[in-house]
Amino acid sequence: MKESLETRIGVFVAFALVVILIILESVGGFAFFKQGYKLHAYFKNAQELKPGAEVRMAGVRVGNVSSIQLTNDQVMVTLNLNKDLEKKGQVKTDSKATIKFTGLLGQNCVAIDFGTSAGAPLGDGQTIQTQEQADLSALMNKLDDVATGVQNLTKSFSGESIEKLIGPLTDFVKHNDAALTATIGNMKTVSDKIARGDGTVGKLINDEALYNTALNTVSNFQNTAADVQDALKQARLLLTNANEVVATVNRGEGTVGKFIKDDKVYREAEGSLTNLHQILEKINHGQGSVGKLVNDESLLKNVKLSLQKLDKATESLEDTGPLSVIGTMVNSLF
Repeated sequence: MKESLETRIGVFVAFALVVILIILESVGGFAFFKQGYKLHAYFKNAQELKPGAEVRMAGVRVGNVSSIQLTNDQVMVTLNLNKDLEKKGQVKTDSKATIKFTGLLGQNCVAIDFGTSAGAPLGDGQTIQTQEQADLSALMNKLDDVATGVQNLTKSFSGESIEKLIGPLTDFVKHNDAALTATIGNMKTVSDKIARGDGTVGKLINDEALYNTALNTVSNFQNTAADVQDALKQARLLLTNANEVVATVNRGEGTVGKFIKDDKVYREAEGSLTNLHQILEKINHGQGSVGKLVNDESLLKNVKLSLQKLDKATESLEDTGPLSVIGTMVNSLF
């Protein structure tokens, strides 16, 4: 009997140890006894996070939450991670920790992303960046407010309220039954005409000529736009050439540029104008051969006399023969 009692007690103790081990494993109790890789994360709201909650990277469990404390108006969450993460340098300075919801019963966890290749590995005891998630309780409260609003709205449309809303509309329909019937009939007649292609609106909708005209108009607009674009290109080319010509003139290149920029050309032109002015003055004063030709009246008299003699000579040719033409012309002239 004694051995049987001891056996039962031993079985009970073993069962209790197994249960304790299972509980510790489920809540991460063994993390307190392991030499882990600790990081600190600061949040504005722990959002029902509890010590022993899982820490995950890409959905894989890599540690547990060892402690949660209030400090400097924030919540400091200490993460106890696997040593392999520190050896491999998988948690970077630009990695971020976020409290994630794994269930509606408060089983939250901390999720860590990998960061980027530009980030340096975080060492033991350092602080990881955090990213706040929306508070599930606040979301549930908002959903509750929305549900309450919908419920109040449905109550406002129940019973007497619906009767007050629909009653005047029903009375209006009853008192204007004939007018509404005639209006609906007219609308049907109009819609039938439009469907048959009668009237202006019907032709606009059913006549393909309008479509073809509109298509041709659009094509003409496109051609006109293409012509305008070509004209603009040519105008741009002309402006470019004009700019090049102006630049060439400003640099003093070419005939016009030299004429504008070169003082020598200016001086030569000024000298030429001076000489021309002197020549014209001599002509006006009757100096030189050209001046005498222009100003001497005796030359005009001689020219008139010669023309008169030539006229007489041509008249005498009509009555003389071929042999005496030369002699007559000579006598007339001399």
